[in-house]
Amino acid sequence: MNCNELRAYWKLEEEKGFQGWDFSYLSGRFVEQSLPWDYKKIVQTAMSNLDGDGVMLDMGTGGGEFLLSLSPPAGRTHATEAYFPNYELCKSTLPAHGIEVSLVQDDCRLPYKSQFFDLVINRHESFSVEEVYRILKPGGVFITQQVGGMNNRELSQFLLGDEGMVTDAGFNLSQTVTELNHAGFTILKQQEFFPTLQFIDVGTLVYFAKIIEWEFAGFSVDRCFEQLCLLQERVEQEGFVSSKEHRFFVSARK
Repeated sequence: MNCNELRAYWKLEEEKGFQGWDFSYLSGRFVEQSLPWDYKKIVQTAMSNLDGDGVMLDMGTGGGEFLLSLSPPAGRTHATEAYFPNYELCKSTLPAHGIEVSLVQDDCRLPYKSQFFDLVINRHESFSVEEVYRILKPGGVFITQQVGGMNNRELSQFLLGDEGMVTDAGFNLSQTVTELNHAGFTILKQQEFFPTLQFIDVGTLVYFAKIIEWEFAGFSVDRCFEQLCLLQERVEQEGFVSSKEHRFFVSARK
């Protein structure tokens, strides 16, 4: 099938809807290299250290799928979400599990009193170091896994030049650890990794790029058609299109 014939299929992928943070539609269509740490286990260990009154917060909960997988303590769990469609989804699902969810669009103004939480977790969500420090109790723990500034940068530049990435290329582990230390945190654990992501077909990449708009700003099949055709040739020759990701995590105590 030539590129012009594939164009209609790629356009269908571009137009598909997306809800929460559920990539099940792409199951089996991409291969992501495993991280050398297990964020979920790290969080579960921290949760096991909470006492009977311990209160936790999940920042940027997405659709709440990951938080629910932790079986968090009912009545003592809070969540924030900035993307309104996800917030609406969470409002319809999380309260039934004893989880209070808040719409938060300003990292520097979280709707919680000072020294309120024993544990704050954050996976792939922006945050203010000073504000996290404020809402944690003395001895409280902050655990975050972040997408670094080099994530998919080479692939984005191939498709869109320098216009596609709106993230800071210098956002990394070293910068974050420095900010945490400066705020008064004690670093417990830290690690950084650059895993490989392989797309099995170009349609998968199209769907992905349309969702991750902060790394592929302005992406469309029509705009990037010539580049997509070149990637299609790569798939036919090598069986996949690869991209370099960027991840790091930090665990810190107040």
